[in-house]
Amino acid sequence: MEEHPIQGLMKTAMESIKEMVDVNTVIGDAVEAPDGSVIIPVSRVGLGFAAGGSEFGVPKETELPFGGGSGAGVSVQPVGFLVVGQETVRLLPVSQGAILDRLVDLVPEVMDRVQQTISNGNGNGSRENLMNRQQQLERQMVELQNQVQQRPIPPL
Repeated sequence: MEEHPIQGLMKTAMESIKEMVDVNTVIGDAVEAPDGSVIIPVSRVGLGFAAGGSEFGVPKETELPFGGGSGAGVSVQPVGFLVVGQETVRLLPVSQGAILDRLVDLVPEVMDRVQQTISNGNGNGSRENLMNRQQQLERQMVELQNQVQQRPIPPL
């Protein structure tokens, strides 16, 4: 039995999509930073596909005239970057709420640094160092809060 024309349309469209979208579209090529960290881009890929056709006219023996078409659409949106290095793996998102995520991520780091500062202090100016560090951290928190407030909130 001969191949129906719609099969050729479908095959051509699917091969084109296969060439456009592969695993490197979702998980990009890794890039090594000067400090040894590896940065990997991550994207979200959406795909739509449609094909259709019809046979027209009066049957001539076994074959009818055919008309058809196919189409596809691909959407690629960046999600963030995986940063692998210094004994950690972090996802740095690209979204509007990334600053809020960054604030939450900083809390354990801030607590660790405060504990290190307290445990390293042995009386010689350690209180002054601790106060300076606290002021520095407070300024960073205020700066991040200001950045969050300046960002527009996307509609739901």
